[in-house]
Amino acid sequence: MGQAPGTASPDDHGHETEVGEVSTIARPLRGPLRHAVFAIGVVTAVTHIYLNTFGTMAELRFAALHFGLFGLMCALLYPLFPARTRATRRVVLGVDVVLGVLCLLTTAYLFLFEDAFYDRGMSFDTWDWIVSGVALLLAMEFARRSSGWLIPILIVLSLSYAILWGPWVDGVFHFSGLSAEVMMMRTYFTGDGLYGPIARISYSYVAMFILFGAFLVRSGAGDFIIDLARCAAGRFVGGPGLVAVFGSGLMGSISGSAVANTMSTGVITIPLMKKAGYPPRFAAGVEAAASTGGQIMPPIMGAGAFIMANYTLVPYVDIVALSVLPALIYFLSVAAFVRVEAIRQGLTAQTAEDGKTLRQVMKEGWHFLLPIGVLIVLLIQGFTPTYAAGISMGAVVVASWLSPNRMGPRAILEALAEGARIATTMAILLVAVGVVVAVIATTGVGNTFSLMINDWAGGQLWILLILIAIASLVLGMGLPVTAAYAVLAPLSAPAINDLLMGDHIVQAIAAGTVPEPMAMTVGMLLPDLAGTLGQPMPLAEAQQVWAQISALPGDFTSGFAGQLVDATTVSMTLLAAHLIIFWLSQDSNVTPPVCLTAFAAGAIAGTKPMATGFTAWKIAKGLYIVPVLFAYTALVTGSWAEQLEIFVFAVLGVYAFAGTFQGCLESPLRWYERLATGIATALLLWPHGTLAIHLTGAAVLAAMVALSWRRKGAAAG
Repeated sequence: MGQAPGTASPDDHGHETEVGEVSTIARPLRGPLRHAVFAIGVVTAVTHIYLNTFGTMAELRFAALHFGLFGLMCALLYPLFPARTRATRRVVLGVDVVLGVLCLLTTAYLFLFEDAFYDRGMSFDTWDWIVSGVALLLAMEFARRSSGWLIPILIVLSLSYAILWGPWVDGVFHFSGLSAEVMMMRTYFTGDGLYGPIARISYSYVAMFILFGAFLVRSGAGDFIIDLARCAAGRFVGGPGLVAVFGSGLMGSISGSAVANTMSTGVITIPLMKKAGYPPRFAAGVEAAASTGGQIMPPIMGAGAFIMANYTLVPYVDIVALSVLPALIYFLSVAAFVRVEAIRQGLTAQTAEDGKTLRQVMKEGWHFLLPIGVLIVLLIQGFTPTYAAGISMGAVVVASWLSPNRMGPRAILEALAEGARIATTMAILLVAVGVVVAVIATTGVGNTFSLMINDWAGGQLWILLILIAIASLVLGMGLPVTAAYAVLAPLSAPAINDLLMGDHIVQAIAAGTVPEPMAMTVGMLLPDLAGTLGQPMPLAEAQQVWAQISALPGDFTSGFAGQLVDATTVSMTLLAAHLIIFWLSQDSNVTPPVCLTAFAAGAIAGTKPMATGFTAWKIAKGLYIVPVLFAYTALVTGSWAEQLEIFVFAVLGVYAFAGTFQGCLESPLRWYERLATGIATALLLWPHGTLAIHLTGAAVLAAMVALSWRRKGAAAG
C-alpha cells in the first residue's frame, strides 16, 4: 500500500494505467527524466503548500502558476503520442519538453505584462494574441492527453459559439456574439476562463487535499485501513465483502478517486471475497460500487465538494456534515447486497487469517487517526480547508514518528512528488474546464438550458431527475465525475432549484403565511387572487395560485419567494439541487457502456468488463435512491431530528430493496414474500410518505425478516 491515492503508478515500461478516472498512456520514467519529474513534483507541491498555507499571491497569478507547473508535469508524464522506436521517443520527448517550457512561459508572460495590458486599456497587441492562444492550445492539448478528446471538443464548441455561430442560431440559444479579442481576454487575462473560479478550486482545495492523501498513504495509512476493516467486519457473515465496503469507504475518504480506490483496495478485497465463496463477478461489482462511494464519503469527498462550495456559497464544512448520513445510506445499501448475497451463497463467518484483533490493529495504528482528527478539528474551528490540510500534512509526519514507518526527509520528498504527480491530471482538467464554464456563464446558455429542460419536464421533478441522470451519464462517458459535475451543475442546478423552491413556496401559500403587503400587491397584479392569499388553503389550490404568480416577471417572483422562505432554507435547497447532480454524476463509474471503475475491478477479478459493469450498476442503486431522497424529503433541508428519521427508514428501505432484488433476506424468499418485501421497500422509501406509512413498511419488513429467520433456523435444526 505504498501507492498514493488518485492513480495507479505508471510502471517503468509505460503501460496503460489509470490516472484519476481516465485511462491514459504514461511515459516510462527512467534516468534523468525520472529525477527531473521528481524534482519538479517536489517544487510544485512545496509551492502550493506554501502559498495555500502561509504565503500570499494574487488569485489570477496563482492560477496561472498552477497551470504552468502542472502543465510542465503533464508534458513530461504523458507523451504527445505513443512512440514505437527509441529515436521517435527521443523526438517526442524533445517536443514535450518544449511544450512544457512554453506552458511555463505563458505564466511568466502574465506575471510580467499583465500591468502593461491594462495600461493599454485592455487592447490586445501581437504578443497578447500569441501567448493567450498558446496557453489555450496547451490547455486543450494537455487535457486531451490526460482525459481524452471531450474537453478540447467542448472548448472549441463553446468558444466558437460565443464568437462565430451563436448569432446564426435561432430560438432560445441565439446569442449576439462577442469578439475574439474579448473572449481571449476573458480566457487568459481575467479570472473567468483558464484562471477562473474552477482553477482557483484546483490550486487550493483539490491540490492540497490530494497532497494530504499522498502523505497519509505514504505513511502507511492504507495498510491500517484494510486491517481495521478486516477486524471490524471480517468476522460477520459475508465478512470479506463487508471488508471491501468498509475499507473502500475509509480509503475513498482520503483518495477522492474511484478508480484509484478500486486498484489500491481491490487487489486485497477481491481475492478475499473470491476465496470466501463470492462469485468473481459479484466480488468485482462490490468493490467497484464501494470504491465509487469514496467520492461521496466525508471528510474529503473528492474535488466535487469544493466546487459545490464555490457554486452554492455553502461552507465546505457544512457540505461535509450534511453528507454524512447520505453517504452512510449508500454504503449500507452496498453492505445489504453483500450480506444478502452471502446468505444466498450459504457463506459463513470467517476468522481473520492474520489473527489480528481490533485492539491489536488500533494499538499498532491509532496514530494514523491523529492527522484526520487534526483536520476535522481545524475545520470545525473555522480555519480554511487549505490551511487545515497544510497543517494536517505536518501532523501526518509527526504521527508517523510514533510508528516503525517513520517519515524522514526522503519519505517526505517522495510524498510531495507523488502527490504532485497524482494531482496533475485533475489540475489540467479543471483549468481547461474553466473555459467551458466561463462561456456558459458569459452567454447565459446555462439559464437557457435550465429553462429548456424544465419545459421538457413539464414542471415535473421526477422527469427532470431522469433527464439529468441521462445527461450526467453521457457526460461521464468522456469526463471524470468531478468534471462532469462542474459542467452539468451550472446548466441544470437552476432548474432543479426552481422546482424545489416551488414546493417550499406552495407549502407556505397553503399554510397562509403570505405577508399582508405582499398579498395585496399580488391581488393588484392578479385580481383573481385578491383576498385569497394570507389564508390557509388546500395544497392543490396553493399549487394553482403559485402557477399564476410564477408567470409574473422574474424579479417579482424572486422577491415573493424571498419573503415566504427563510434564507437558510433557500441555501439548503440550492445545496440539495447540487447534491442531486453530484450524486447522479457518480453513476458513470458503474454504468455500462463506459464504467472505468467496474472495468478496473473486473481486471483484478478476471471477469468480463461489461458483465461486471452491470453487476456493479445493480449493487450501486443507492446512487439513484439517495438523490430522490434529496429531491423529495428533508434529508438536507430538515432539522437533525427529521434527517435522522429519514435516515433510519431509508436504511431499512435499502435493505428491503436488496432483499427484493436478490430474492433473499435471512433465507431465500418465496415469490409472495418477495412481493411483500417489495411493498415494504416502496413504503419505506416513498418520498411523500407519512410516519404511519413508513412504520407500516418497517412492520412488513420485520415480518418478512422474522419468517426468513425462522425458516433458516428450521433448516439448520
